[in-house]
Amino acid sequence: MRRIVLGFAAIQLVIMYGVAGYRWIGWSVADAFFQVIILISGVGLGEVRPLIGPFARAHTIVVIALGISSVAFTLAAFIQSLTESELLVYFGRQRKMRQIESLTGHTIVAGYGRVGSLVCEELAAADQPFVVVDQSHERAEEIETRNFFCVTGDATEEKVLLDAGIDRARVLISAMPNDAENVFITLTARQLSPGLLIIARAEQPSTLKKLKHAGADHVVLPAAIGAHRIVSLVTNPAAVQFAELVTQRASLAIEMDELPILATHALAGRSVRDADIKRRTGVIVVAIKRADGQLVFPPSGDEILAPGDSVVFLGRRDNLEQFRAQFLKS
Repeated sequence: MRRIVLGFAAIQLVIMYGVAGYRWIGWSVADAFFQVIILISGVGLGEVRPLIGPFARAHTIVVIALGISSVAFTLAAFIQSLTESELLVYFGRQRKMRQIESLTGHTIVAGYGRVGSLVCEELAAADQPFVVVDQSHERAEEIETRNFFCVTGDATEEKVLLDAGIDRARVLISAMPNDAENVFITLTARQLSPGLLIIARAEQPSTLKKLKHAGADHVVLPAAIGAHRIVSLVTNPAAVQFAELVTQRASLAIEMDELPILATHALAGRSVRDADIKRRTGVIVVAIKRADGQLVFPPSGDEILAPGDSVVFLGRRDNLEQFRAQFLKS
């Protein structure tokens, strides 16, 4: 930009110099200005007035040389600026695509609308890697300003989902506002990645069965959840307050977490009662998710914690850290 500004300044100086020279030999301001514009633009028109005398001809030669040089300098700076901007955008996108290609076990969010943007905010707050897929170029620019990974395109197309790394992803969240699009995205994603965890949004309760049949593991109805939340605030506000206490990570010291049990962990093969987790760490065992998907809630003291299971815990952050250090060391 500095070179462009300097170029325009040079053009203005040449115009002022040329007009002053022709005025000195007796031309009017209008004729002098028109003559200078003809010379520095190179349009090839004839002289406004006859060039009589060596000074007029020499002055014209100087104006031509200076004018063409300053115009060429300005155009070169302008073209360079455009080219560099385009190259920066291109290489920036290429770099982000390479970063997306290196992701594994990430989440794909289809749709960056009202719900999708909130999902991305929560994933970013939880330090979970994710890629947004949206076909709006305006929203894509907004996503890139947030430094989120983005693939611009229609999430119902296989190529777009493959560009987002669906074959390496762990979760797909279909957050489109249209139920038909969510069904189609779910069908496409399930065909591309049979083991993918798919969470789909639905606006109408009648779409729930269709999404399940299409391959969605979980279906979320924002309107139904909102209505239930409102009624719960009226009928059972203490329970809602407790749920908020557990789920809102940013504002609390209490967290609920799900942790897998490996064969090398100290918990593997022990019962809940034998591990004595509550007394030793202050962490509460809320549920046990078996390797086959069965959920044990609430678990009794005789339940065995087997390798491959996942345990849902509730406790303060420092207690959870103490639990991880004591029981989950390999």
